[in-house]
Amino acid sequence: MIDSYGRDINYLRISVTDLCNLKCTYCMSEKGIRKKNHDDILSLEQIACIAEAAVKLGVTKIRLTGGEPLVRRGILDLVQDIASLKAKGLKDLGLTTNGVLLKNYASELKKRGLDRVNISIDTMDGAKYKEITRGGKVEDVLAGIQAAKEAKLFPLKLNVVLIGGFNDDEIEDFVNLTADSEIDVRFIELMPIGEAGDWDREHFLASNEILKRVPRLIPLPFKGHGTVARMYKLPNSKGKVGIISPLSSHFCNYCNRIRITPDGKLKPCLHSNIELDIRNYYGDLERFLSDGILGKPHKHCIQSSEYEPIRRNMHEIGG
Repeated sequence: MIDSYGRDINYLRISVTDLCNLKCTYCMSEKGIRKKNHDDILSLEQIACIAEAAVKLGVTKIRLTGGEPLVRRGILDLVQDIASLKAKGLKDLGLTTNGVLLKNYASELKKRGLDRVNISIDTMDGAKYKEITRGGKVEDVLAGIQAAKEAKLFPLKLNVVLIGGFNDDEIEDFVNLTADSEIDVRFIELMPIGEAGDWDREHFLASNEILKRVPRLIPLPFKGHGTVARMYKLPNSKGKVGIISPLSSHFCNYCNRIRITPDGKLKPCLHSNIELDIRNYYGDLERFLSDGILGKPHKHCIQSSEYEPIRRNMHEIGG
Protein backbone atom coordinates (compact mmCIF):
# COMPACT_ATOMS: atom_id res chain seq x y z
CA MET A 1 0.00 0.00 0.00
CA ILE A 2 1.28 3.47 -0.90
CA ASP A 3 1.50 6.08 1.86
CA SER A 4 0.91 9.84 1.55
CA TYR A 5 4.50 10.39 0.36
CA GLY A 6 4.61 7.72 -2.33
CA ARG A 7 6.41 5.08 -0.30
CA ASP A 8 5.33 1.47 -0.71
CA ILE A 9 4.69 0.26 2.85
CA ASN A 10 5.20 -3.48 2.53
CA TYR A 11 6.93 -4.37 5.81
CA LEU A 12 5.18 -5.01 9.14
CA ARG A 13 6.98 -5.53 12.44
CA ILE A 14 4.84 -7.11 15.15
CA SER A 15 6.00 -7.19 18.77
CA VAL A 16 4.51 -10.30 20.36
CA THR A 17 5.52 -9.43 23.94
CA ASP A 18 7.11 -6.72 26.05
CA LEU A 19 8.62 -9.36 28.32
CA CYS A 20 12.30 -10.27 28.08
CA ASN A 21 14.78 -12.59 29.75
CA LEU A 22 17.41 -9.80 29.76
CA LYS A 23 17.37 -6.24 31.09
CA CYS A 24 19.63 -4.31 28.72
CA THR A 25 20.54 -0.94 30.18
CA TYR A 26 19.49 1.14 27.14
CA CYS A 27 16.24 -0.76 26.66
CA MET A 28 14.74 -1.38 30.10
CA SER A 29 14.63 0.07 33.59
CA GLU A 30 16.71 -1.66 36.24
CA LYS A 31 13.45 -2.39 38.03
CA GLY A 32 12.40 -4.54 35.10
CA ILE A 33 8.95 -4.80 33.57
CA ARG A 34 5.62 -4.05 35.13
CA LYS A 35 3.67 -7.01 33.80
CA LYS A 36 0.50 -6.15 31.92
CA ASN A 37 -2.82 -7.90 32.41
CA HIS A 38 -3.51 -10.75 30.02
CA ASP A 39 -6.34 -8.80 28.36
CA ASP A 40 -4.02 -5.88 27.65
CA ILE A 41 -1.77 -7.94 25.36
CA LEU A 42 -2.70 -9.04 21.86
CA SER A 43 -3.62 -12.72 21.68
CA LEU A 44 -1.84 -14.98 19.22
CA GLU A 45 -5.09 -15.22 17.28
CA GLN A 46 -5.28 -11.41 17.03
CA ILE A 47 -1.69 -11.23 15.85
CA ALA A 48 -2.34 -13.84 13.17
CA CYS A 49 -5.42 -11.89 12.00
CA ILE A 50 -3.44 -8.65 11.83
CA ALA A 51 -0.79 -10.41 9.76
CA GLU A 52 -3.42 -11.76 7.37
CA ALA A 53 -5.01 -8.30 6.97
CA ALA A 54 -1.58 -6.82 6.29
CA VAL A 55 -0.82 -9.34 3.55
CA LYS A 56 -4.18 -8.51 1.93
CA LEU A 57 -3.04 -4.87 1.80
CA GLY A 58 0.22 -5.78 0.09
CA VAL A 59 2.63 -6.43 2.96
CA THR A 60 5.21 -8.95 1.78
CA LYS A 61 7.57 -8.95 4.76
CA ILE A 62 6.71 -9.58 8.42
CA ARG A 63 9.10 -9.65 11.36
CA LEU A 64 8.23 -10.84 14.87
CA THR A 65 9.95 -8.94 17.67
CA GLY A 66 9.68 -8.24 21.41
CA GLY A 67 10.78 -7.84 24.18
CA GLU A 68 12.09 -11.29 23.50
CA PRO A 69 9.68 -13.14 21.18
CA LEU A 70 10.91 -16.59 22.19
CA VAL A 71 9.57 -16.15 25.73
CA ARG A 72 6.02 -15.82 24.35
CA ARG A 73 4.11 -19.06 24.90
CA GLY A 74 2.86 -20.43 21.59
CA ILE A 75 5.45 -18.64 19.45
CA LEU A 76 6.06 -21.73 17.30
CA ASP A 77 2.38 -22.06 16.44
CA LEU A 78 2.22 -18.34 15.62
CA VAL A 79 5.20 -18.65 13.28
CA GLN A 80 3.48 -21.55 11.54
CA ASP A 81 0.20 -19.64 11.19
CA ILE A 82 1.88 -16.57 9.71
CA ALA A 83 4.13 -18.67 7.47
CA SER A 84 0.98 -20.14 5.91
CA LEU A 85 0.33 -16.66 4.46
CA LYS A 86 3.11 -17.29 1.96
CA ALA A 87 0.38 -18.89 -0.13
CA LYS A 88 -1.35 -15.47 -0.16
CA GLY A 89 1.57 -13.19 -0.96
CA LEU A 90 3.88 -13.10 2.06
CA LYS A 91 7.46 -13.49 0.87
CA ASP A 92 9.60 -13.13 3.99
CA LEU A 93 9.05 -14.04 7.64
CA GLY A 94 11.76 -13.07 10.10
CA LEU A 95 12.31 -12.83 13.84
CA THR A 96 14.53 -10.61 15.98
CA THR A 97 15.88 -12.24 19.13
CA ASN A 98 18.55 -11.73 21.75
CA GLY A 99 19.60 -15.29 20.95
CA VAL A 100 19.63 -16.61 24.51
CA LEU A 101 16.96 -19.26 23.84
CA LEU A 102 17.65 -19.72 20.15
CA LYS A 103 19.71 -22.89 20.51
CA ASN A 104 16.52 -24.61 21.68
CA TYR A 105 14.26 -23.14 18.99
CA ALA A 106 16.23 -22.62 15.78
CA SER A 107 15.59 -25.97 14.13
CA GLU A 108 11.86 -26.03 14.93
CA LEU A 109 11.42 -22.38 13.87
CA LYS A 110 12.83 -23.30 10.47
CA LYS A 111 10.49 -26.29 10.20
CA ARG A 112 7.51 -24.07 11.06
CA GLY A 113 8.31 -21.70 8.20
CA LEU A 114 10.58 -18.98 9.62
CA ASP A 115 12.99 -17.71 6.97
CA ARG A 116 15.56 -15.72 8.90
CA VAL A 117 16.67 -14.34 12.26
CA ASN A 118 18.37 -11.18 13.45
CA ILE A 119 20.33 -11.67 16.67
CA SER A 120 21.15 -8.78 18.99
CA ILE A 121 24.64 -8.94 20.47
CA ASP A 122 26.38 -5.73 21.51
CA THR A 123 29.59 -7.28 22.81
CA MET A 124 31.42 -10.60 22.60
CA ASP A 125 33.12 -10.03 25.94
CA GLY A 126 31.51 -12.11 28.67
CA ALA A 127 31.94 -9.59 31.48
CA LYS A 128 30.71 -6.67 29.39
CA TYR A 129 27.75 -8.68 28.12
CA LYS A 130 26.76 -9.54 31.68
CA GLU A 131 27.05 -5.85 32.57
CA ILE A 132 24.93 -4.41 29.76
CA THR A 133 22.26 -7.13 29.95
CA ARG A 134 22.27 -7.18 33.75
CA GLY A 135 23.10 -10.85 34.08
CA GLY A 136 23.10 -12.45 30.63
CA LYS A 137 25.63 -15.02 29.41
CA VAL A 138 27.21 -14.33 26.04
CA GLU A 139 27.89 -18.06 25.65
CA ASP A 140 24.15 -18.63 25.28
CA VAL A 141 23.97 -16.15 22.42
CA LEU A 142 26.99 -17.63 20.66
CA ALA A 143 25.34 -21.06 20.90
CA GLY A 144 22.18 -19.53 19.44
CA ILE A 145 24.14 -18.08 16.52
CA GLN A 146 25.62 -21.50 15.79
CA ALA A 147 22.18 -23.13 15.98
CA ALA A 148 20.79 -20.56 13.54
CA LYS A 149 23.60 -21.37 11.09
CA GLU A 150 22.90 -25.10 11.37
CA ALA A 151 19.17 -24.52 10.83
CA LYS A 152 19.98 -22.38 7.77
CA LEU A 153 18.06 -19.37 9.02
CA PHE A 154 19.66 -17.15 6.38
CA PRO A 155 20.50 -14.40 5.82
CA LEU A 156 21.73 -14.40 9.41
CA LYS A 157 22.23 -10.91 10.78
CA LEU A 158 23.90 -9.77 14.00
CA ASN A 159 22.66 -6.43 15.34
CA VAL A 160 25.24 -4.39 17.28
CA VAL A 161 24.15 -1.14 18.95
CA LEU A 162 27.14 1.17 18.80
CA ILE A 163 27.86 2.60 22.26
CA GLY A 164 30.75 4.97 22.83
CA GLY A 165 33.04 3.95 25.68
CA PHE A 166 31.49 0.49 25.84
CA ASN A 167 31.85 -1.54 22.65
CA ASP A 168 33.55 0.79 20.17
CA ASP A 169 36.79 -1.05 20.93
CA GLU A 170 35.20 -4.20 19.43
CA ILE A 171 34.24 -2.71 16.07
CA GLU A 172 37.02 -4.45 14.15
CA ASP A 173 36.37 -7.75 15.96
CA PHE A 174 32.75 -7.68 14.84
CA VAL A 175 33.70 -6.74 11.27
CA ASN A 176 36.15 -9.63 11.13
CA LEU A 177 33.33 -12.08 11.87
CA THR A 178 32.17 -11.52 8.29
CA ALA A 179 35.47 -12.57 6.74
CA ASP A 180 34.89 -16.33 6.82
CA SER A 181 31.18 -16.64 7.68
CA GLU A 182 28.05 -15.93 5.65
CA ILE A 183 26.63 -13.48 8.18
CA ASP A 184 25.89 -9.78 8.14
CA VAL A 185 27.04 -7.68 11.07
CA ARG A 186 24.96 -4.51 11.33
CA PHE A 187 26.07 -1.57 13.43
CA ILE A 188 23.15 0.56 14.66
CA GLU A 189 23.43 4.03 16.12
CA LEU A 190 22.21 4.27 19.71
CA MET A 191 18.85 6.05 19.67
CA PRO A 192 17.63 8.47 22.38
CA ILE A 193 14.59 6.37 23.27
CA GLY A 194 13.39 5.46 26.75
CA GLU A 195 16.24 4.62 29.13
CA ALA A 196 18.88 5.84 26.67
CA GLY A 197 17.20 9.23 26.31
CA ASP A 198 19.09 10.66 29.28
CA TRP A 199 22.48 9.11 28.57
CA ASP A 200 25.51 11.36 28.16
CA ARG A 201 26.16 12.41 24.57
CA GLU A 202 29.55 10.67 24.63
CA HIS A 203 27.72 7.35 24.32
CA PHE A 204 26.16 8.37 20.99
CA LEU A 205 28.60 7.67 18.17
CA ALA A 206 27.90 8.47 14.53
CA SER A 207 28.01 5.37 12.36
CA ASN A 208 30.84 6.77 10.22
CA GLU A 209 33.07 5.76 13.12
CA ILE A 210 32.94 2.25 11.61
CA LEU A 211 34.58 3.43 8.40
CA LYS A 212 37.20 5.37 10.35
CA ARG A 213 38.12 2.27 12.34
CA VAL A 214 38.00 -0.14 9.38
CA PRO A 215 38.93 1.88 6.26
CA ARG A 216 39.42 -1.26 4.17
CA LEU A 217 35.65 -1.82 3.98
CA ILE A 218 34.37 -1.68 0.41
CA PRO A 219 31.01 0.04 -0.25
CA LEU A 220 28.34 -2.02 -2.00
CA PRO A 221 25.58 -0.67 -4.28
CA PHE A 222 22.70 0.99 -2.42
CA LYS A 223 19.42 -0.82 -3.04
CA GLY A 224 17.09 2.08 -2.26
CA HIS A 225 13.47 1.46 -1.22
CA GLY A 226 13.14 -0.29 2.12
CA THR A 227 16.87 -0.25 2.73
CA VAL A 228 17.92 0.91 6.19
CA ALA A 229 21.55 -0.23 6.06
CA ARG A 230 24.37 1.00 3.88
CA MET A 231 26.28 -2.15 3.03
CA TYR A 232 30.02 -2.80 2.92
CA LYS A 233 32.32 -5.79 2.83
CA LEU A 234 35.89 -6.73 3.52
CA PRO A 235 37.93 -7.78 0.47
CA ASN A 236 37.03 -11.41 -0.41
CA SER A 237 34.78 -11.77 2.64
CA LYS A 238 31.84 -14.20 2.75
CA GLY A 239 29.64 -11.88 4.80
CA LYS A 240 28.80 -8.19 4.78
CA VAL A 241 28.78 -5.21 7.13
CA GLY A 242 25.73 -2.97 7.42
CA ILE A 243 25.70 0.54 8.89
CA ILE A 244 22.34 1.84 10.11
CA SER A 245 22.23 5.58 10.78
CA PRO A 246 18.80 6.70 12.02
CA LEU A 247 20.34 9.84 13.56
CA SER A 248 23.34 11.00 11.57
CA SER A 249 21.90 10.09 8.16
CA HIS A 250 18.24 9.15 8.42
CA PHE A 251 16.61 6.85 5.85
CA CYS A 252 13.05 8.16 6.19
CA ASN A 253 12.69 8.60 2.41
CA TYR A 254 13.14 4.86 2.02
CA CYS A 255 11.20 3.70 5.09
CA ASN A 256 8.70 0.98 4.17
CA ARG A 257 7.57 -0.20 7.60
CA ILE A 258 4.98 0.13 10.30
CA ARG A 259 4.99 -1.42 13.78
CA ILE A 260 2.46 -3.07 16.06
CA THR A 261 3.18 -2.99 19.80
CA PRO A 262 2.29 -5.94 22.06
CA ASP A 263 -0.61 -3.98 23.55
CA GLY A 264 -2.18 -3.36 20.16
CA LYS A 265 -0.92 0.08 19.18
CA LEU A 266 0.13 0.83 15.62
CA LYS A 267 3.17 3.10 15.36
CA PRO A 268 3.55 4.65 11.89
CA CYS A 269 7.02 5.90 12.92
CA LEU A 270 9.33 4.54 15.60
CA HIS A 271 10.47 8.04 16.59
CA SER A 272 6.99 9.48 17.08
CA ASN A 273 4.57 9.21 19.99
CA ILE A 274 1.67 8.95 17.52
CA GLU A 275 -0.12 5.61 18.01
CA LEU A 276 -3.39 4.11 16.77
CA ASP A 277 -5.21 1.80 19.19
CA ILE A 278 -6.54 -1.44 17.76
CA ARG A 279 -9.44 -1.23 20.22
CA ASN A 280 -10.86 1.56 18.10
CA TYR A 281 -10.88 -0.68 15.02
CA TYR A 282 -12.28 -4.03 16.11
CA GLY A 283 -13.81 -5.77 13.14
CA ASP A 284 -11.89 -3.70 10.59
CA LEU A 285 -8.21 -4.57 10.77
CA GLU A 286 -7.56 -3.48 7.22
CA ARG A 287 -8.74 0.05 8.04
CA PHE A 288 -6.59 -0.05 11.20
CA LEU A 289 -3.52 -0.76 9.10
CA SER A 290 -4.53 1.59 6.27
CA ASP A 291 -5.02 4.52 8.65
CA GLY A 292 -1.61 3.84 10.15
CA ILE A 293 0.04 3.76 6.74
CA LEU A 294 -1.66 6.96 5.59
CA GLY A 295 -0.70 8.62 8.89
CA LYS A 296 2.98 7.84 8.47
CA PRO A 297 5.00 11.10 8.72
CA HIS A 298 7.41 12.19 6.03
CA LYS A 299 10.36 11.96 8.40
CA HIS A 300 11.28 12.00 12.07
CA CYS A 301 12.57 15.15 13.74
CA ILE A 302 15.05 13.77 16.29
CA GLN A 303 17.68 16.33 15.37
CA SER A 304 15.34 19.32 15.58
CA SER A 305 14.19 21.43 18.52
CA GLU A 306 10.63 20.18 17.89
CA TYR A 307 11.49 16.62 18.87
CA GLU A 308 9.52 15.17 21.75
CA PRO A 309 11.35 12.15 23.25
CA ILE A 310 9.60 8.81 22.90
CA ARG A 311 7.80 8.02 26.13
CA ARG A 312 8.09 4.24 25.90
CA ASN A 313 11.13 1.99 26.19
CA MET A 314 12.11 -0.17 23.24
CA HIS A 315 10.93 -3.39 24.87
CA GLU A 316 7.43 -1.86 25.04
CA ILE A 317 7.48 -0.84 21.37
CA GLY A 318 9.25 -3.70 19.64
CA GLY A 319 12.81 -3.85 18.35
